[in-house]
Amino acid sequence: MAIINKKKLNRLKQKANDLLNRTLDQHVTLAVTGLSRSGKTAFITSLVNQLVNEGSNSQLGFFNVVHQGRFIAAKRVPQKHLHIGRFEYDRAMSAFSQAEPTWPEPTHGISEMRLAIRYKPKESMLKYASDTATLYLDITDYPGEWLLDLPMLSQTFEQWSKQTTQLLNTQPRFKSAENFIEKVNRIDPFATIDEQLLADLSKEYTELLLHFRHKLGLSVIQPGRFILPGELEDAPILQFFPFTNFEQLDKNAYQNASDDCLIGMLRARFIEYKERVVKAFYKEHFVNFDRQIVLADCLTPLNNGPESFADLKMAMTMIMKSFSYGQSSIFSRLFAPKIDKLLFAATKVDHVTPEQHKNLVRLLDQLVYQTQHQLNYDVIEMKTLALASVKTTQAGKSRYQGQEIPVLRGKRSENGELITVFPGAVPSKLPEEDFWQKETFNYIRFSPFEPIGQHECLPHLRMDQVMQFLLGDKMK
Repeated sequence: MAIINKKKLNRLKQKANDLLNRTLDQHVTLAVTGLSRSGKTAFITSLVNQLVNEGSNSQLGFFNVVHQGRFIAAKRVPQKHLHIGRFEYDRAMSAFSQAEPTWPEPTHGISEMRLAIRYKPKESMLKYASDTATLYLDITDYPGEWLLDLPMLSQTFEQWSKQTTQLLNTQPRFKSAENFIEKVNRIDPFATIDEQLLADLSKEYTELLLHFRHKLGLSVIQPGRFILPGELEDAPILQFFPFTNFEQLDKNAYQNASDDCLIGMLRARFIEYKERVVKAFYKEHFVNFDRQIVLADCLTPLNNGPESFADLKMAMTMIMKSFSYGQSSIFSRLFAPKIDKLLFAATKVDHVTPEQHKNLVRLLDQLVYQTQHQLNYDVIEMKTLALASVKTTQAGKSRYQGQEIPVLRGKRSENGELITVFPGAVPSKLPEEDFWQKETFNYIRFSPFEPIGQHECLPHLRMDQVMQFLLGDKMK
């Protein structure tokens, strides 16, 4: 009984401490998301690395608490939610630290990490209470593909199927999806359920989604858990697919279809997926985020062509429609936190020459223009910037045909070859037809340049600006 009471007491103490921190605005939950290969793992690793090693040439001049000499130290502390996987910071740093450094393995589900950041308060009420203060930063990493599922909450199975079918019937998806569409169109939707047929077609649809993401470089992937299932691997709840022939379906028969027939089972599993997976993610995690950063790789779609870039634009629109807007007051922080700061970051800016950085930011601005307008209307603080979580290139000049041109020097990811290259110009607005016809953009993937010790700071571009925007107001 004493043990139970002690455990209860510790839980109460933790809750009281969390409540106090929230009341004094000393707690921030930062959500980090981005679509596959946007650099989430590298970003979180760099963010933690710069903070815990500040003073070891971290170069955080734009982070006011560092610039003003008020930063004391940061350390990793036990995370808040013990049932959520831990972000593997040490494993990621090991990838950067080996003799031939590589990019760390990407995360495949939700993970979490907590930092305690000690500093000297200057302007807040805390300066009257103590010489030092501690900001607790909870970092939550989750796949952008899961975020793309949130719009499904407002859709019926019919609406989602029609929307998805329209996507499947357009290029570049149709070339790969044509056979799948034909198979679905041939089945009898009201026949008694065939579990093997259902499993086979679900597997084929999942393979299509993986092909769209990893081979075609497309961004709009639904359902997101199909390609990043996490603990739901092989679960029946992930065995459904869009019915591609709704236009030929008898509406009354569909409305009255039982779960014993194929169309009824597809509808039932779609509803179950929304309730058990999508809504659960929203209730357990999404509504609790205070700050959000959305990482976007704009360079790969530019390289892949107009269809890939248009898909990125669609995905960005879908992502931003999902956020719960509204400024945080003390009451909303205590009982129903809302995202009050939103940062869009174009990643891998070190993969283009320095004079192209402004264009990359302008391009990102164009991608989120409509969303930005809505956020401004709702008085949400929003920012766009271009960053390199881990800088992998050296910028310089070279002479070509008698002219001096900007170039990058770095190690090609495919083979480690040291190359000097001009990757081309980034458009400052949404590219039009002439941009794609010129084919002047040649995006090169680079590897980390040299090994970094576990207690050394990773080289970066603008991570200090990220910290100032997301954390600066909490450390005055």
